[in-house]
Formats: sequence, structure tokens, C-alpha cells
Amino acid sequence: MTTVHKVSVDISVVLGRCIMPVHQMLRLGRGAVIELDSGENDLVEIQANNLTIANGRVVVIGTRIAIEVVEMVQRPQVERAGDLPPVNPAPAAPEPLAA
Repeated sequence: MTTVHKVSVDISVVLGRCIMPVHQMLRLGRGAVIELDSGENDLVEIQANNLTIANGRVVVIGTRIAIEVVEMVQRPQVERAGDLPPVNPAPAAPEPLAA
């Protein structure tokens, strides 16, 4: 097994989001309900180390909650030094005119 296979990745699932004023957040207590911006049939975000990698659907298997991967998210292409075209050298100086 290569070293990269031993690296642990933190997987999170985002069910939805909301914006809440701080004073309201400070009043939250046991039994409070936070309304999210998503519905029960909306896809959820699957994140690896806080980077969205896929979308999925919440499923219940027995008494456990699980996520079914529905689609992988395309990462934006990041240009690396090896991917860049070669730099064009400065144009050569013009030949001096003959007198």
C-alpha cells in the first residue's frame, strides 16, 4: 500500500445553510429548530476537507442515515507550471540598416 492510501480525509455532508443574526444564535437552546435553505428532496453537498467533491441524497438504511452519491462535482482546472505554455522570448532586435 502506498503512502497516499494511508492519508485520512475528513468527509462532511452539508444538508443546507441559513443566515442568522448573532443575537438569535446566542438564544438557541435545547429544542431550537434551525430552518435551512433546502428541502427534503434536495441534494446534499459531500465535502472532503471542506472542498465539495460530490452531491448526494440522504437515505435511511435500517436505523442509520447514509448518503448515496448521485454526481461527482467537476473541480475547476488549476494551471500548474508544467501545464503552462512556454514563454515566448522577446523578439529579436531589428537588423541595422545598411548605409
